[in-house]
Amino acid sequence: MAVQPAPKITRRKLSDEVFDRLYKMIEAGQYKPGDTLPSERELMDSYGVGRPAIREAMQTLERIGLVEINHGQRPKVLQPTAVGLMSQIDLTARHMLASSPQSLEQLKEARTFFELGMVEKATGQASAADIAHLRELLEKQRGHLNGDAQAFIEVDMAFHTAIAGITRNPIFMATSQAMLGWLARFHASLLHWEGNEDITLLEHAKIIDCLEQGDKEAAVEEMRKHLERARLLYSLNN
Repeated sequence: MAVQPAPKITRRKLSDEVFDRLYKMIEAGQYKPGDTLPSERELMDSYGVGRPAIREAMQTLERIGLVEINHGQRPKVLQPTAVGLMSQIDLTARHMLASSPQSLEQLKEARTFFELGMVEKATGQASAADIAHLRELLEKQRGHLNGDAQAFIEVDMAFHTAIAGITRNPIFMATSQAMLGWLARFHASLLHWEGNEDITLLEHAKIIDCLEQGDKEAAVEEMRKHLERARLLYSLNN
C-alpha cells in the first residue's frame, strides 16, 4: 500500500501569530472588557513585527467583536454579546443558504421550531409593558397596510423578535433577529404575502391576546397556524 505524502508545513502569517497571542490574553482575562490594548508601537516592539501585522491582527479582533477600534485611540476590549456572536457567522450563513436549497428548507423548519418554543416560553412571562409594546408594533404594522411592503416586513420581524425578547434571554433575541434576517434576504415571501396583510394582522392580534391571557396552548396553536399559513402559501406559489 502506497504511503500518502505528508501535507506540507505552511508558514503562518505574522498577523495570525499576533492575533493568536492577543486572543489568548483576552480569553485568559489578562485584558478584560473595558481595558485598552497596548499601542501599535508597543506591540511592534514586544512581538518584533511590523505595523501591517499588528493592524491586520487588530482588524480580525474587531471583525469578531472582541475589540473596538477608534482613530487616534488604543483598541478597547469589548464585552462579548449574543448579537456580536451571531454577526460573526452571518456571512457564512448567507453563503450556505445561497448555495444550498436544502439549508434554506432546514432554516424554515428551524424557524418554526424556534418560534413555537419562544411563544410558549414568553406566555406567562409577558408584562403589561410587553403586551403594550406588541400592540404598538401591531398598530405600526397596520399603518403600513396597502403601503410600504418593506416597512410592513420590517415591523413583522420586529414583532416576532419582541416575543423572543419577552423571555429576557439575549441569545434567544439575537437568534430570532438572525433567522428572520436570513429569511427576509432569501425568502421575504415567507414573512409577507401581498394581499394577505389583513390576515397577518389578525393572526398577530390573536397571538397577543393569548400572551396577555397567559394561555400557552392557545398561544402555541395560534403561532403554529400563523407559520403554517405562510408555508402553505409559499408551496402553492412555487
